[in-house]
Amino acid sequence: MGPLSDLRTEGVRDIGVSLLSECVILGNSELLALRSEGDVIIGGLFPVHYLVPNSRDTYNSKPQNQPCNGFDDRAFRWMMTMIFAVEEINRNPALLPGVRLGYHIMDCCDHIHTSLRALLSLLTHSMKGQNPSAEDRKRRCLTGSPITAVIGLASSSPTGAIAHILGPFSIPLVSYFATCACLTDKHTYPSFLRTVPSDLFQVRGLVELVHFFGWNWVGTLGTPDDYSRYGIQAFSHQFRQLGGCLAYHLTIPQSPTLVEIGAMADTLQSSKAKVVVAFASEVQLQELFSELAARNVTGIQWVASESWVTANLLTAPQFHLLLQGTLGFSFPGVYIPGLREFLLKVRPKAEPGFEFHNMLWEELFDCRLELTADPSNTNANDFDRIIEQYDQHESKLNTKSHYSTLKTYVGEMRMLQISAHENTTGARERPVCTGSEDLSNVHSSYTEVSKVRISYNVYKAVYAIAHALHNLLECGSVGAGCKRNTSKPKELLGYLKMVNFTNQFGEKVQFDDNGEPVPLYDIINRQKDSKGEIRFVKVGSYDGSVPMDQQLQLNQSKIVWTGGLSEVPVSLCSHPCPPGSRQARRPGEPQCCFDCLPCADGEISNQTDSTECIKCPEYHWSDKRKVKCVAGVDDFLSMYDTMGVILITLSLLGVVMTTVITTVFHRFRTTPLVRANNSEISFLLLVSLKLCFLCSLAFIGKPSTWTCRLRQAAFGVSFVLCLSCLLVKTVVVLLAFRSTVPGSGAMKAFGPSQQRTLILCTTAPQVCLCAGWLSAAPPFPFRNPTYQASTGKIVVECREPWPAGFYLVLGYIGLLASLCLLLAFLGRKLPDTFNEAKLITFSMIIFCAVWLSFIPAHVSSPGKFTVAVEIFAILASSFGLLLCIFVPKCFIILVRPENNVKKRMIKSPR
Repeated sequence: MGPLSDLRTEGVRDIGVSLLSECVILGNSELLALRSEGDVIIGGLFPVHYLVPNSRDTYNSKPQNQPCNGFDDRAFRWMMTMIFAVEEINRNPALLPGVRLGYHIMDCCDHIHTSLRALLSLLTHSMKGQNPSAEDRKRRCLTGSPITAVIGLASSSPTGAIAHILGPFSIPLVSYFATCACLTDKHTYPSFLRTVPSDLFQVRGLVELVHFFGWNWVGTLGTPDDYSRYGIQAFSHQFRQLGGCLAYHLTIPQSPTLVEIGAMADTLQSSKAKVVVAFASEVQLQELFSELAARNVTGIQWVASESWVTANLLTAPQFHLLLQGTLGFSFPGVYIPGLREFLLKVRPKAEPGFEFHNMLWEELFDCRLELTADPSNTNANDFDRIIEQYDQHESKLNTKSHYSTLKTYVGEMRMLQISAHENTTGARERPVCTGSEDLSNVHSSYTEVSKVRISYNVYKAVYAIAHALHNLLECGSVGAGCKRNTSKPKELLGYLKMVNFTNQFGEKVQFDDNGEPVPLYDIINRQKDSKGEIRFVKVGSYDGSVPMDQQLQLNQSKIVWTGGLSEVPVSLCSHPCPPGSRQARRPGEPQCCFDCLPCADGEISNQTDSTECIKCPEYHWSDKRKVKCVAGVDDFLSMYDTMGVILITLSLLGVVMTTVITTVFHRFRTTPLVRANNSEISFLLLVSLKLCFLCSLAFIGKPSTWTCRLRQAAFGVSFVLCLSCLLVKTVVVLLAFRSTVPGSGAMKAFGPSQQRTLILCTTAPQVCLCAGWLSAAPPFPFRNPTYQASTGKIVVECREPWPAGFYLVLGYIGLLASLCLLLAFLGRKLPDTFNEAKLITFSMIIFCAVWLSFIPAHVSSPGKFTVAVEIFAILASSFGLLLCIFVPKCFIILVRPENNVKKRMIKSPR
């Protein structure tokens, strides 16, 4: 840096300090604007351009006002809608009679820095021509600006910056497109209102929409600004509360590189999440969508926020395959009468104030205007204005050398700007515009006003301010005029918050305590028409002011999904678990990623995607599909079962056989064979065998309290009685044939009385044991669900609360049987003709074999087969005793009566 540069910098710094202290516009800080003077001035900030040049200030020289690029004809339509509304109000004698509205509208370039510069230029430009005194300039830098209200902006981050500055001065800021929920904070933004609903409601609607279609595995796409950051944060939180999961979140940088765009495209292309919720503007999405379109990516169902769902910038043919079927929220659209005709009146002119018109013309017709005025005149005049202001304040500078330095600096900057303009215009040769082109033949977002949405928000904002002014200025009816002719922004703010009117479209315009309107949305579906063009079709609505179950209204039959399909896309990390199964979370993965495991036996899940299986109530069991609990069917050994019929038949057969044998023995009771076998004990033995056969019937049928008690007691006593008789018979045989002297005292000592006493003494312990068992811990009916899993039935059985009682009864029977077997075995070598001991031995072997095999069979048999095994053991042992002891004697009595003589009863030893 040389001395000249230092001198220039010092001169500019000195003049800057001097002028700022008196609110004088510095140099070329004034920007392009559309202006119309009036009694009350409304400011407007619109993003007519969307590309802001990256400037790197060195702080060694004054920063340049570099022009923004990328003309947005849709935003220009918003700007013109504001002018249309102002002029319509001025023509309306019933609204603000005698008061003319004016406007000062500027381009904010959709960026924080450019928006702030536009705002300061907007507020300070109005002091031009008023010739205020120095004291007035000091006092009225911002608070004295005639701008009573500002309409703007589109994006949330610039809106927040502007609202933060206007808030302390109570200058109302009414936004038409800034939806961030962060702007609801009245402590930070006290003068902010909007005619567009907060993202708080849009997010609720988007979450409900995604949840409605069963998409629980989605990706999110956003940008670093407040609108996207707050929107996605709220969406993610509410989406997770409903059980949804985010597969990924991608943030598009402010100036993304090709590598970053490629990496995001790779993620979108490879993810299993086929639904992507995008909170961003069309400009921010354009590069990524272009990359995806170049890769021919399909199958992604886009869910759009209101900022880009109806953007014409993304309706180019290259995006048709990618974005067809996009579903999103938009603001209600209306047709504003006269707006199209007003927009079509725009014509290019070489006069100041028509710069935006000229830009629109070149953009729509892809041509260049050759106007007689120097395109750099505006900025050149700005530099001349600096010199003029410097002349007015020359006396305040310390040295005149600074003045010449400033002139040199301004001249150099003017030449640099002219040179830059020439380079820009010469970069691409386009045909020359004639100026007579017809706008009505152009299809663009500027001329497409059949159903405007953002423009309608601008329209409502202008009318809201007008109605607030009408009340503030105490205006009367037609021709009555207004009582007041001045207004202050702070006063207007109070009236604006209370505004309440119904516009020509039947919509009630008002603001709540947070400066928010009624949250109404249209649900828009991007569809391709027969001409191959994209149309925005309304397929539903969302009203955040009605009850929850009525907020979302959809006409699914009208929806066209991604790729032109008619079926709802599926976006799941894991397919739903059907009823009868439950989710099993995969370690380290979101809750939407899981495996499906079948419910265990006795448990059910009757809903899809159950996280837990429900255990069935007692005596209920799950069906085969594990989707419902069914009442268990009682299962027991019924007399109608095949097995029951067989066992009853065998029992009755045993009773009949015992009765027949008893009859035979009674008929031939005087014969030597019957008398020799101790007829009294034989008849008692036959009675006990009959009781054994009959007690088996107590085990058949549904157990009850009395049958449970009777069956084991009858079984134990009858078998002990039977074995007692056999024991006595065995003892009698042994004593009779072991005595060496006939009529010895041994037989007399063990006569009939002693025999009866022995039977009574051996039977009494069993009777006492059964009586004590039944009185202390009697068996009771019990529904056993153990086998319900395999059979689906509940076994009704007799539960033994004291199992030892049963085994004591059985053990005593075994003791008597073993004693009988032992004694009978000792008498096996008695004379062949009377082989009573041998028959008893054989019968007891069968008896013991049966009951020894009964124990393992009884323990291992399931359900009712346990009872069947016990009945079989009873019948088998009873038939063994009956057949082995009495059938041979009946054979001699009936078939071989010649052997039934006394001399044949005793055979001499050889």
